[in-house]
Amino acid sequence: MFTGIVTDMGEIVSLSEIPAGMRTRIRTSYDTQTFDIGASISCSGVCHTVTAKANDASGNWFEVESAAETLALTTVSDWREGQRLNLERSLTLGAELGGHLVLGHVDGIARVVKREDHPDSVYFQFEAPEETAPFIARKGSVALDGTSLTVNEVDGCLFSVFLIPHTLEVTTWSDRHVGDGINLEVDMMARYAARLAEFGKNG
Repeated sequence: MFTGIVTDMGEIVSLSEIPAGMRTRIRTSYDTQTFDIGASISCSGVCHTVTAKANDASGNWFEVESAAETLALTTVSDWREGQRLNLERSLTLGAELGGHLVLGHVDGIARVVKREDHPDSVYFQFEAPEETAPFIARKGSVALDGTSLTVNEVDGCLFSVFLIPHTLEVTTWSDRHVGDGINLEVDMMARYAARLAEFGKNG
């Protein structure tokens, strides 16, 4: 489990096909001696398991493996060497919950349909997959590429957010433009509320 607060921007060093899907090596500023093989790290919103790691002269790095389902349902299939990724290590008990509870399980791919740069913020508008739109509420939380953000406006499948300069500096959002696919995870509370409402209606 994560909070949607990005703590490092990693860089993809290499990509290789494996029988299960794809292996990715990611350069990081994390001290890889502080987490174990098998640890969970959110990579631009997708929970991955560390399968190899090292601190060496060329820089600290870790590897993850993405299964075929992950490649089919997320933007991982579009990753390329040199690309930056939003990284977050898993939440520990007692840690500050600065964003909202995020599972790292992507619900769908949202598309950037508008970007407007202002002196003190950047406005992004997205189109969500139709099946996820009911779970996105004005002033509610969403995780986009692993970043916990507050929804500004909602209109059908369209929703928007404002990003402050600090967020642009410490995440990959400065790289995002119209047409880009974004890993979308809706607020887990919205999912549970919808499921309870469904049972109430059927009951």
